[in-house]
Amino acid sequence: MMFRRKRPPRIPGLSINRLIPNILTLLALCAGLTSIRFAVHDMWKEAVVATVLAAVLDGLDGRVARLLQGTSKFGAELDSLSDFVSFGVAPAMVLYFWTMKSAGGFGWALVLLFSVCCALRLARFNTMIGEPDLPPYAYNFFTGVPAPAAAGLTLMPMVLTIQFGEGFFDRPAVVALFLLGVSFLMVSRLPTYSFKKVRIPHPWVLPILLVVGVVAAFMVTEPWLTLSAVGCAYIASIPAAARSFRRLKAQAEQTVAIGDTAAPPS
Repeated sequence: MMFRRKRPPRIPGLSINRLIPNILTLLALCAGLTSIRFAVHDMWKEAVVATVLAAVLDGLDGRVARLLQGTSKFGAELDSLSDFVSFGVAPAMVLYFWTMKSAGGFGWALVLLFSVCCALRLARFNTMIGEPDLPPYAYNFFTGVPAPAAAGLTLMPMVLTIQFGEGFFDRPAVVALFLLGVSFLMVSRLPTYSFKKVRIPHPWVLPILLVVGVVAAFMVTEPWLTLSAVGCAYIASIPAAARSFRRLKAQAEQTVAIGDTAAPPS
């Protein structure tokens, strides 16, 4: 009598929905690393474009993961590592090859400071994921400037130099101020808009889509002027976010105080 050997159970394959977000994250990582290669060959415009592409892909991977229900702990860790390389290391190295190497050891120290602050910012963000004690008014805000925005801000001197020419923004002293300022903003407790859970009222949907279309058109025709305007608009949004956060916090505390006063004694 012949006995059939039991085949070992097959390991189920991984759904393509779980692969797509990780593929986008890896593409963002490759784009960030490619910006360093462009900087080595003095291709500054291409280095900025690669960083912008990395930021776009980084903004898509998380949303695609939630849309396709492909979120995973592996993806979250991969995203954090990709952010550090693409937005903490690559922009710093691009600026070092561009102008900060002429500042000697001081320029290298500022580059290291930026990368260290980015690592600390990402570590703090990872520890705050799923934090249960987060008040409702704080869900639309980041603590400090996120890594992709920090990379864009620290490359602003290069963008402005491409747009307006050499002579001022390419000076190591000016770039040093940007590095110091953005490094501080990353590790600060300053609230900034996250735009992740913002709901657009129906009357504003069409105007916002029109604005996006206009910005996209200007990105094609006047990319460096558009990037400069976007960077300045984000800088202007930081104090606005701080004021909005304080107002929402005060309203929440006032509501709690009124509720405690109106509650009957036990």
